[in-house]
Amino acid sequence: MQYFKKTYSQRFKKIFTNLIILFLLGVIFGISLFIYIAKDLPRPEVFSERQQIMPTKIYDRTGKVLLRTIYEEEKRIPVDLEKTPQHVIDSIIATEDARFYQHHGLDYRRIAGAILFDIKSGTTAQGASTITQQLIRSTFLNMDKTATRKIREIVLSLELEKKYSKDQILEWYLNQVSMGPNIYGIGEAASAYFNKGVEDLTIEEGAIIAAMIRGPSYYYPYGDNLDKLLGRKDYVLKRMYGENYITKEEYDLSKEAVVEFEKPITSFEKAPHFILEVESYLLNKYGTDYLREHGLKVYTTLNVDLQEKAEKIVKEGATYNMAYNAYNASLVAIDPHNGQILSMVGSKDYFGEVAPEGCIPGLDCKFEPSVNVSTFGQGQQPGSSFKPFAYVTAFELGADPEDIVIDQQTNFGNWGGEDYIPENYDGLYRGRISLRNSLAQSLNIPAVKTLLDAGLDNVIQTAKDLGISTLTGTYGPSLVLGAGEVKLVEMVSAFGVFSAEGLRAPQTYILRIEDLRGNVIESNHKTPRRVLSQEACQKLNDVLSDNDARTPMFGPKSVLYFPGHWVAAKTGTTNGFRDSWTIGYTKDISIGVWAGNNDNTSTAQKPGSMIAGPIWNKFMWEAINQGY
Repeated sequence: MQYFKKTYSQRFKKIFTNLIILFLLGVIFGISLFIYIAKDLPRPEVFSERQQIMPTKIYDRTGKVLLRTIYEEEKRIPVDLEKTPQHVIDSIIATEDARFYQHHGLDYRRIAGAILFDIKSGTTAQGASTITQQLIRSTFLNMDKTATRKIREIVLSLELEKKYSKDQILEWYLNQVSMGPNIYGIGEAASAYFNKGVEDLTIEEGAIIAAMIRGPSYYYPYGDNLDKLLGRKDYVLKRMYGENYITKEEYDLSKEAVVEFEKPITSFEKAPHFILEVESYLLNKYGTDYLREHGLKVYTTLNVDLQEKAEKIVKEGATYNMAYNAYNASLVAIDPHNGQILSMVGSKDYFGEVAPEGCIPGLDCKFEPSVNVSTFGQGQQPGSSFKPFAYVTAFELGADPEDIVIDQQTNFGNWGGEDYIPENYDGLYRGRISLRNSLAQSLNIPAVKTLLDAGLDNVIQTAKDLGISTLTGTYGPSLVLGAGEVKLVEMVSAFGVFSAEGLRAPQTYILRIEDLRGNVIESNHKTPRRVLSQEACQKLNDVLSDNDARTPMFGPKSVLYFPGHWVAAKTGTTNGFRDSWTIGYTKDISIGVWAGNNDNTSTAQKPGSMIAGPIWNKFMWEAINQGY
C-alpha cells in the first residue's frame, strides 16, 4: 500500500512539474511573440504618421470621363475639447465608451461582457473597443481582423494612456474619427451636415454625430439608411438619459425634434444624384478605410451624353410644369438587356434652391433639390402605369388581347369599410371592349376586372418578380389603379422586363471595379433570369405599342407616338393628381419620368401624358437618335 502511495506521489509531482515547465515555456513564448509583434511600432505621440491616401475614382461607362474623386483629401475642422459642448462629449462617451474615464486603455469589464454576449448569441457582433483603441486603429493601423493587428493595437493603447491625459486622448479622437466621405472629426461633421460650429449643435444634432461613428458609411445622412440613422440617434439619446447626462424632459424633446440636414456639399457637376447612389453603394460594400487606401477605379454604367440631355430636358420640362403647379420631375433610363442605369436625374436641379421660398424641407416644400425622387419611393403612387402588371399576369394565365370585358359601372364589393365603385377617367362606359383597347385607353373598370380575374395575389407576385420591392402592405382592387407606393427606378426596371420579353436583369450602377494594379475585383456579369413567359410579354408589348388602339383616348399623334419607330408606353395619374407618370421602352432602352411635388400636394388636374409625357417624349427621341 505504501508503495502505491509513493508511486502516485511521484507521478503527481512529475505531472505538476511538467505543467509548470509548459506554463513557463508558454509565458516565454507569449512574451517573445508579444515583443516581436510590438517591435518597430510607431510612437503613439506621432499622430502625423499616416498611411498614404490613394483616392477612389469614379468614371463613366467609357472610362474617359472622370465623374468624381472621393477621399482625395481629408477635410477637418479642428476643435478644442474645452470649447466642445458637454452634451456632444457625453453623447459620444455614452455610446462609444461609457467607462472611458475609468479604464486605462482597455475596458476589461466590457471585453468580458462582449465575449459572453458572443457566446450566447453565437455571433461576433458585439464590439468592445475603447475610444483609445479606436484612435490608435484609425491613426496607425488598419481594419484587418488579425491577432497581430490586435496586439499592436493593445500595446499602443496602453502606451498612449500612460503618456497622455484622458482629455488629450479624447480631443485627438474627436478630431480624428471618420464621419463620412472625406469628413474627419466632429468639427467637419458639424459643418458638413448642419452648417454649424460644434459649439452650436443641439442635443439631437450631437446625438446624430455620435450615432454615425459606429458606421459612417452605413449611417450616411444622404444615403439609403436615413431612417436607420434617426433610429440610432434615438438610441444615443436613450444611452445619454440612462447615464444621467440629460433629463427626462431633454430626452423627450430631443427625441421628437425634427433634424434638418444641410444640403450636401459636392465637388462634382455631372450626374450628382447618380454619383451619390454609387458612393452609397461603395461605402456600404467596401467601407471608408478601404476606399480611402486602395485607389479603386470604378467604371459606372452612366452614358454621359444621355445624362446631359436628360438633365437639360428635365429641368426645362419641370420649369414649364410649374404652370400646372408641378414643381419637380425625375427621370431614369435603363438598358433592359443587362439592367445598367444609363441615366438618372433625381430632381430637376440638384444645385437649385428649395421652393417655394421659406418652406421647410421634408414638410411643405414642393421642390427639394437634394432628394433623389427616383429612388425615394415614399408617397409616389404609380396610377395607371401599374395596370400592365395586371394585364401581363392575365396574359400569363392564358388571356388574349382580343378577349372581351364589359366596361360598365360596377360595385366590386366592400373593401376597407366601403363599397368600391371606380369610374373611368372620362366618366364614360363603353360596354363590350377588348382587353387590348381597355389597356391602350387606360380604362379603370376593365383594369379592376382584369386584376380580380388574374388574382390579386398573383398580380402582386408578378410585380415583385419584376423587382418592385415596396408592395409590403395589404391591398384591394384599387391597387391596379396605383394605390401602392413605388420607386421610379424599380418601375423603369420592371418595364425593361417587358422589353426583354420576360428576362429580368436587376438594375445596377456598376460595370466593373479595379484595384490599384488593375485587377478586377467586381464586375457586372449577371445572367438575366426569366420571370415572365415570352408569349405573355409579346402580347403586352403589342398592346402598349398599338397607336390605333389608344387613339380614341390619347389622339393619333400623342406624346406616346413615334412615327417610324417601335415604342411601347403607359401613362399614369394618381388620385388627386399628385403624381404624373410616363414609362415606356424600345427593344434597347426603358425610360420613365415622374412629375409632381416633393410634399405630395396636388398638381393641376391634368393627366400624366400632359405633365410627365412631354419630358419623356423629348428624352425618348434623344435615345432613339443615339441608336436605342
